[in-house]
Formats: sequence, structure tokens, C-alpha cells
Amino acid sequence: MSGTSPTPGALELAAEVRSGERSARQAVEEALERVALHDPQLHAFVTVTEESALEAADGIDRAVAQGGDPGPLAGVPIALKDNLCTRGVRTTCGSRILEHWHPPYDATVVTSLRAAGAVTIGKTNMDEFAMGSSTENSAFGPTANPWDPARVPGGSSGGSAASVASGMVPLALGSDTGGSIRQPASLCGVVGMKPTYGAVSRYGLVAFASSLDQIGPFARTVRDAAALYNVICGHDPCDSTSLPDAAAVDLAALDDGVEGRRIGVLTELVDEMAPDVAAQVRRAADVLDRAGASVVEISVPEVRYGLSAYYLIAPAEASSNLARYDGVRYGLRVDAPDVARMNAATRAAGFGPEVKRRIMLGTYALSAGYYDAYYGQAQRVRTVLIEAMGRAYGEVDALLGATSPTTAFTMGAKTDDPLSMYRSDVCTIPSNLTGAPAISVPVGSGEDGLPIGVQVLVPAYGEPLVFQVARVLEDAVLSTS
Repeated sequence: MSGTSPTPGALELAAEVRSGERSARQAVEEALERVALHDPQLHAFVTVTEESALEAADGIDRAVAQGGDPGPLAGVPIALKDNLCTRGVRTTCGSRILEHWHPPYDATVVTSLRAAGAVTIGKTNMDEFAMGSSTENSAFGPTANPWDPARVPGGSSGGSAASVASGMVPLALGSDTGGSIRQPASLCGVVGMKPTYGAVSRYGLVAFASSLDQIGPFARTVRDAAALYNVICGHDPCDSTSLPDAAAVDLAALDDGVEGRRIGVLTELVDEMAPDVAAQVRRAADVLDRAGASVVEISVPEVRYGLSAYYLIAPAEASSNLARYDGVRYGLRVDAPDVARMNAATRAAGFGPEVKRRIMLGTYALSAGYYDAYYGQAQRVRTVLIEAMGRAYGEVDALLGATSPTTAFTMGAKTDDPLSMYRSDVCTIPSNLTGAPAISVPVGSGEDGLPIGVQVLVPAYGEPLVFQVARVLEDAVLSTS
């Protein structure tokens, strides 16, 4: 398999369904056929919900036949990362501890998708509890990259990225804690976007690190990604961190271009990357320059501290969030003579090595005598980074850099070297620590023929601009392909 399938885009497909040119059932059946064809090799899905998907499609077709409008994503098949709660459908988070858990409620984004007419066809594979950069940490086996099945798709949302890149579905949702949407989007050659923290409800997202997690779209085009963002964004009273003024973007303004905009090429996210990745970022900068933007070099040395701060803050929050998996309330339970030993046996059997590693690291960072030296210091570094990025955005409207230091690496290449794996997130972590939006858009290939994405970073609430810049880059790629 190589690259993306020529199946219709999400907005094109929805228009056909709303007009009656194509039935929603036909669209869903075709997606399920593609899953049956490609997923045995890729293992992008953990669960396929064929029966409920076809029922939902039939409901959309009835609404169209009666003259109704099922919504902007009418009949569009979509895949959900398996840490988004779906009522009555197992939600595993890629972990044995939740292998048989069926949530009693839907995540807010799932409810929003249903209201927009989208049809969920399954739950996608992921690194366990979103802890990983390759989707090799799943308890249910790794996901393969559609461009080369010997390579990783990135992580932790590798299943969602692979499902879109292979053409199985036109849209998918992932979650991004330290780059888990953008990095696999880059490695799989699709569009992946992390919104402003709080712009999309986290209600029903199984938490990894609560101050960092954000749900966002995967798509094959920038316009489809923006349309999916519009469906899931907005205030949610069920989420205490939800922004009251998060707004949708104007799809008609996506082609407004970048003339007169100030774009900064972030040197720390270019010069320290692999040569072929750096070359593609420079090429993207030239595209923006020719499109009328004022492109300048800009340095933010503080971004180098992001990786160290993140790998204290995120594990600390994870150690707190994962304490709920105790064998009592839900999920796996391993019987033992007393509660303490039951807790220990359940967690030993239910959590994989990477999750245990991060729980231990986070617990240590939060322990008495070490809190201020580690977790407290990491939070101070986070503030330093926020201030430094704020100063940069005082000079430019957007920043440009690499999404991933390299193209997709081979399966197993970094599994025995956690620090090397963690460095895969060096480009994406700054936007999580600052809470600002960022997008990865494919711009070309590396020396190995594998996809390379460049990253556009903007200040909080900058979603309209991030999509506009991405559209300019996407248009340049399309015009030369």
C-alpha cells in the first residue's frame, strides 16, 4: 500500500449524501469494505462497529428522503481514537486494564459528530493510555504505516492517522497531549490539527495528562480538517476547562491566503532536524514567501526546554489520573487475598511497561521532598516557555517548523531506548505546554520516499490563521503533484 486512496473527501461525500446522489449506507458500506481489505495488514482498528454504523447510515438516508438535512458531515464515515468514550461500545485506551470496558455514556465530541450526521465505524488503535510516539505500546499489537508497513505510523494516535492515510475513512479523531495528532499525521502524510486548549470539550476523553490533552481532527485535506474542527469545537458545561468563547472557523475564508502576514521560521525546529526534514521546512517557507507573506528567521531557545518539562508534567498528571484503575470501580480485576494485593496484581497485569514507567516517574516527581525540585520546577519552565512564545508572537503572526525530527522509523527501532522515543515529540510539545493551536500539513517526501509534514504554530484562538496558512502550503503541494 502506498499513500492515500482516491476516495471522496469528507465535504464532497456529505454533499452527495445530502443531495441524494449517494446514499449514506453506500458510503458506509464502501468504508467497511476498505477496512476489511486494508486493516488486516495495518491493524488501525481495535473495534469495528459495522452493525451500528449501518443502522446510523439508514437513519440518515431516511432523513434525506423526508427532505431533512442530517448535518454538515451527513453520511461521512469517521474513526475514533479508542480513548473517546462511546456508549455501549468498548473503549480500551489500548490497555488490557480496559479491554472489556463499555462506557455508559458518549464523549461530547461523539454526540456532536452524531448531530452533524457523521457515522462512527470503529475505534482506532493507540499507544496505551496515549503514552507513546509509535503505536507500538498498544496491548493489542502495533499499527503499521500505510506507506510502508515495516514502519511505525507515529503515535499515540497512530490508528487514526493510518485509517485516514490508507483511505479507509476520510476523517478521524485523535487526542494530542504532546504531539499525538500532529506527529502521526506527519509520518502518515495527512493533515492533523491540535486546537487551542479548551476549544474542544474533553468530556469523555479518558485522561492522560489533563492540563495538556486536547481532541482534534485528522483529514486528507485542510478544508475537511477545518470542517471537522467546526463540528467538535465550542463550549461544553460538562468540561470545566472548556472555553466559553471557542468559535468555529469560516470555511469560506480558508483561501484568503497569507499576503501581508508575518511568518517566523523557528530555527530550533529546523536546524536541529534531519536534513531532508529541514529542507522541506525551508521549501515551505519559500512557498509562503512567494504567497506574499513576510518570512523571517526567529529563534526561541526556550523551546529546547520543553521536552524535559513535559516528561515531568505529563507523567505526574498521569500518575494521578491512572490511580482510578484499582480493580474495584471498573476495568480489569485480578483477585487476591486482600485489597492491597488485589490493587497491585490488577495494575501489574493490566498496565504495560511504558505506562508503568511513566507512573513511577510521575509519582516520584510528585513525592514529598522532590515535588518542588521536579514537578514544581517543570511548571516554572512551562511558564518561561509560554512567555517566550508570547514574545515571538509579538513579532510574527505564525511560526513554521518541523512536525517530526525524522520520517517514519522502522518498527522496533526505538522500543528499547525510551529516551530516543521521547525525542520524537520535541517539535510538537511546545504547543501543548502553551495551550496554543498547531497543525501539521504534508508538504513532500524525505530521501526514503516517506511523507514529511511541516508544522504551523499560532497563538491561542488562532485557528482561522492556522488553517489559512496550511491551505497555502497544501495548495502549493497540490499544484506541483
